[in-house]
Amino acid sequence: MDYGTMPDANGPPTPLDTYSWWSAVEMYDRRYTFVAAGPRSRDDWLHDVASVMRRETADPRAWRTVDPDEGEEETEDDPAHPFVVPPVDEAGAAEWRGRLTEIPRSAVGRLLVLLATLDLDVSRDPRFPAQRAEMEKHARVILTRFSGGARFFTNTRGGGASLDFSQQISSCSPISRYAWDLGLLWVSDEEVGLIWSFDPR
Repeated sequence: MDYGTMPDANGPPTPLDTYSWWSAVEMYDRRYTFVAAGPRSRDDWLHDVASVMRRETADPRAWRTVDPDEGEEETEDDPAHPFVVPPVDEAGAAEWRGRLTEIPRSAVGRLLVLLATLDLDVSRDPRFPAQRAEMEKHARVILTRFSGGARFFTNTRGGGASLDFSQQISSCSPISRYAWDLGLLWVSDEEVGLIWSFDPR
């Protein structure tokens, strides 16, 4: 099923379907990144995000997920590993939500590229100059999945100028058991999803 098209800087529009999505998220196979979506069932979308973290839901479109911890012993003990799920109490949920920064759609493409780089740093990834065009193409495909009314959140303000994800990131507010992680959380009327990269060092 085709869910829309996107402009491609180097050719005709790329249809968004199960095959182009598979190819696009494949760039996250090279590092420790979790990619998954689930249906939105509540006004308070934190509950739906927690379900995605616990691997309790399937992608609403039955498209590919990326889960490097699938089948690992850690997820048997804690289905949400390595995430720290949002608390259910009001104060705890507010604190967890406070780790996130809402970002405009215009900033999402660069963030998606950043999340696929080595060390989560565009400037330190020796592959980036040669692979930049391909990575940006994949990011545009992923971005097309998100409806016009979707909201986007991350856990950093970016590096250099605010929300500049092409610069080295100097700080983040982790939502995992690791000291450093960066990611994209998206929320639409139909679904919620995570593209989240971890540095377990």
